Amino acid sequence: MMTADHIRFVVGIIGNVLSFALFASPMPTFYRILKNKSVEEFHPYPYLASVMNCMVWIYYGMPFVHPNSILVVTINSVGLFMQLCYLTIFFIYTGKRYRLQIIGILLGEIVGLAAVVAGTMLGMHTYASRTLVVGILATFFGICMYASPLTIMYKVIKTKSAEFLPKMLSIACFLNGICWAIYALLKFDPFILTGNGLGALFALVQLVLIVIYRNPPPKEDEKPSKVELQNVV
Repeated sequence: MMTADHIRFVVGIIGNVLSFALFASPMPTFYRILKNKSVEEFHPYPYLASVMNCMVWIYYGMPFVHPNSILVVTINSVGLFMQLCYLTIFFIYTGKRYRLQIIGILLGEIVGLAAVVAGTMLGMHTYASRTLVVGILATFFGICMYASPLTIMYKVIKTKSAEFLPKMLSIACFLNGICWAIYALLKFDPFILTGNGLGALFALVQLVLIVIYRNPPPKEDEKPSKVELQNVV
């Protein structure tokens, strides 16, 4: 007979598959970067946010913080490796400005995580207290990861083009958020529920923008010139 724990485990496995799809969804973007040898108008911020998100969730799932969370640890370990690969490619093909930002933000994330680990391990001596602090931080960075593609929302609306809003990433974020929210409800975990519930909502906003601006207006160099128009007449 299937118990709630069994169902939760199955949903967690599905969540791992969807999370892998989420982490793998930028691959077409990075294929384009490798092919063109340029990052064009893409930004590194979603991948930097994902690095911090994965690191904090890995720590959250450790046995000495929140026991029985092996599925959280496994998928975020895979995700961390993939995000670092993406950032390496981005670093190679971007300019000095973004390279300095990537280095600075990554160093800040490592120092920040080290401070969290030291503070919780030395200053907190119960699972409940560690879970509370790390869970709040993990939720915050999870929301940052989900919301990071919205940093270009203004540009999407201004240009009426969703070309640089990652479509597959938005779809994967939406499905992943829904699945992990269900996982959190089966054995109530407010941190996983909050982060992924809001994540699904942010992803829905991105999908709406993609649908609205799926047909961008022609670029200036694609518009017919006055001479061409006169010849047509």
